[in-house]
Amino acid sequence: MKNKLSLQQTQALRGLAILGIILHNYCHFLKFAVKENEYTFTAEKPRQLLEKLMSIDSDLFIHILSFFGHYGVPVFLFISGYGLVKKYEAPHSAPEGATNVSAHDGNVDPTHTAANVSAHDGNVAPTHTAANVSAHDGNVAPSGAEGGASSSSLSSSLSFLLRHFRKLFRLMIWGYLLFVAVYFLRHDDGATVYSWDRIAAQLTMTVNFLYEHPDRIIKPGPYWYFGLMMQIYALYIFVIHRWRSNWLLLALVAVCWMVQVIVPAPDVLNFVRYNFIGGMLPFAIGVALARYEGACRGYGGTGVRGCENSNLAPSHLRTSAPTDSNLAPRTSHLVPREINLVPREKHLAPTIIVSALAVFAGSFWFHSWLWVPLFIVVGAVATVWLMPQWLLKPCAWVGGISAALFVMHPLMREIIIPHYRHTDIYFGIAVYLLASVAAAMLLQWLTSKSKTKK
Repeated sequence: MKNKLSLQQTQALRGLAILGIILHNYCHFLKFAVKENEYTFTAEKPRQLLEKLMSIDSDLFIHILSFFGHYGVPVFLFISGYGLVKKYEAPHSAPEGATNVSAHDGNVDPTHTAANVSAHDGNVAPTHTAANVSAHDGNVAPSGAEGGASSSSLSSSLSFLLRHFRKLFRLMIWGYLLFVAVYFLRHDDGATVYSWDRIAAQLTMTVNFLYEHPDRIIKPGPYWYFGLMMQIYALYIFVIHRWRSNWLLLALVAVCWMVQVIVPAPDVLNFVRYNFIGGMLPFAIGVALARYEGACRGYGGTGVRGCENSNLAPSHLRTSAPTDSNLAPRTSHLVPREINLVPREKHLAPTIIVSALAVFAGSFWFHSWLWVPLFIVVGAVATVWLMPQWLLKPCAWVGGISAALFVMHPLMREIIIPHYRHTDIYFGIAVYLLASVAAAMLLQWLTSKSKTKK
């Protein structure tokens, strides 16, 4: 087994993550469901879940999804870190069997052999050399990647942010306008909930910076993630991409962990975790894994334990590997053979079990709860590596429409949940899933048609 995620496995990860998110966002609105610890920690909540697990009633599935489903967000953050490095730091590398796939229109371009997941916005684009601006799609890999900023690198970094803001905005605006219209039709407080300042904050993706009760003023709820992604993009392009150091990643994780530990009150923690501080750990894991793969295969700007000699080889040797990326170039003994980081299949099942136990046990104490995303990521990656093809393929298909699903599912929930929240609960969930998938497919078709006309 090769020590990298294939494109199909990456898509399957996204599929599992979005299913967890949309089911969580429905189930935790049911009054009887055990509520999650997502932005703040309450010790009583995991104890309530344990009681439900001991009783094993017919609503157990709903309790589990309500409590754990939001952990799809760390999986997406992991994919974002992994994809950004693959796209902008490893121009000669890609997930196994990768092709250029646009998640918005589903088109496959066989002329590209290197394509990587960019982030939750669903874009998969061909890699480029460093400091390259693609005239075709506007992707920017800033120059001056290591060291201090120059005017040219600052300009390309700002272009990178603007490019990703436009992609997120074009995706977000469809669902946002529809949700606002439906909310005004169904509720009498639309003018209060959608005041001009809140609308401006959401459209500029700065809503995460509104301090007072962020979980109440963000409508529709999941759209706070767009603001988080812009923060992640800015942190990556101005800091992580520029100074490619493992020590920097460790320092960022440590600082963000410490901030969450020392915040004085739940309200402050609530605000902090709506921003990049709460998502730094899984994002850094994705960055580190992608860089580790790159270092072991003879490129990448940083040495990695176990692959220390990978950046000793001259650049022309590091980028002239044979077609089979598992073989080291025969022209130099300085380039190490690829190290197998992935446990064999027989070790994957125990890894999944241990990760699940760590997630459950870690949910009972505040300090261990902060590290639960680590085990979520490990368990999720091991799961897709272990999946048989017959299961991997449908999960990857769902991952292919994950961006559109993320945008459209709040609208479907707003329409459907009032009719089924008290009776026929599981039938209501089935209707919600089918409606969300249908709406996502429609949105993807509309966006692909608009791109074709251009």
